[in-house]
Amino acid sequence: MPIHFLTYVGRISDSITHFFTRSNKASKKASSQPAFFYGLSLGFILVVFSQYSSAAAKIDYWKTPQGSRVYYVHTEGLPMVDIQVVFDAGSAQDGQQFGVAALTADLLDSSAGKWSADEIAQRFESVGAQFGVSSSIDMTTLSLRTLTDAPLFDKALETMQVILTQPVFKELDFKREKNRTLAGLQQQEESPAALAKIAFYKALYGKHPYAHPESGDIKSVSDLKSADLRHFYQKFYVADNAIVVIVGNLSEQQAKQTVEKLLAGLPVGKKADRLPEVEMPIKALQQHIEFPSSQTHVLVGLPGSYRKDPDYFNLYVGNHILGGSGLVSKLFDEVREKRGLAYSASSNFIPMMKPGPFLISLQTRNDQTTEALQVLNQTLTDFINKGPTEAELTAAKKNITGGFAMRFDTNKKLANYVSMIGFYEMPLDYLDTFQQKVEEVSVTSIADAFKRRVKPALLQTITVGQVASKSVK
Repeated sequence: MPIHFLTYVGRISDSITHFFTRSNKASKKASSQPAFFYGLSLGFILVVFSQYSSAAAKIDYWKTPQGSRVYYVHTEGLPMVDIQVVFDAGSAQDGQQFGVAALTADLLDSSAGKWSADEIAQRFESVGAQFGVSSSIDMTTLSLRTLTDAPLFDKALETMQVILTQPVFKELDFKREKNRTLAGLQQQEESPAALAKIAFYKALYGKHPYAHPESGDIKSVSDLKSADLRHFYQKFYVADNAIVVIVGNLSEQQAKQTVEKLLAGLPVGKKADRLPEVEMPIKALQQHIEFPSSQTHVLVGLPGSYRKDPDYFNLYVGNHILGGSGLVSKLFDEVREKRGLAYSASSNFIPMMKPGPFLISLQTRNDQTTEALQVLNQTLTDFINKGPTEAELTAAKKNITGGFAMRFDTNKKLANYVSMIGFYEMPLDYLDTFQQKVEEVSVTSIADAFKRRVKPALLQTITVGQVASKSVK
């Protein structure tokens, strides 16, 4: 089969849940059935799970005459399909109108064509389909999950196509979403975690498009007009700036027809301009933001890895040992287990189109901030200088590869992975070779990558909390 068994049984679970969700809406008498039947399906999965080994999905690729890239995975067994349309239209494309990308995405399904938001929701509900729009720093994604039975599929696809190509951006809808966004931004000012994140990205990226919050700030959003959203949509929601992902029980011919129908009416346009390169900080910086809280939020890091980074696997596996593996990581052991300085401590590389953050985070009692920072920095420095042990590396590899198949054991998860592969133009065999790449990592290669890529002398440190005068140096 073209897709591994875990994805197949995952789709069984999805289908049963989806079916009985629809059944419950039709009849309250079915309320006791989903748990029973879902339990049977789960039992089936657990029985047969160990009998199969995973083999990653085959991804087919083509390009439409209008320039859209298409990534297609055929799956069998269930009459379902997940469709995603992804645009290079995240907050990194905001320009100076911070928040315009997120607000545009929020308004897409508020009204489209001749339909209101309620009518759009009813159209999807009537065929048991699920639709959503999400926006991040790099991209905006429209997602549809629907059954492939022709009458149901056709109605769901038509609705998505109208949302994609005919959003209205009514003034009343715009004002409502704008006010909602402003309310959320005001609430952020009362959140030490949000304040720390905003300051951290600003410290790492300065004037780069990654620096500002995805939702913008109060001033930038207050200045936005509905015409700004229309202009953003017209510039970035175009065929040459889009990729389409289809994962499900459609033939290749059906998939091609689906893409043609879905993008009909979308202008060709042109790709978004490439983002500027990220400049590394020139020196370490420590910034404290006073906040009336009992705990201090600590973020430490610098620009790290990007999606096509040749050092990615060395940094990824190394970070798993340093702070990415939860209770068994070095940071957790040194900060929490040995000294009780924080409930948790973790680290992460967040790869994006350009180098995303390498981030170490923890929360600690205000009067322990200095000690927690000292332990954090010493643990990082020791890891950079010494690298992991062979035993730590072996354990990390087993943990990563042992759970890898579960990351895409449903159509939806797989579609998300394929979207990542497509958007960042990763190799089509990325899922096939992932575990091999992990196994190729060595103690020496991890140490070399961390020494070259993580410079303690350039670390940016943000603390937010009510800290006594001697708590932070």
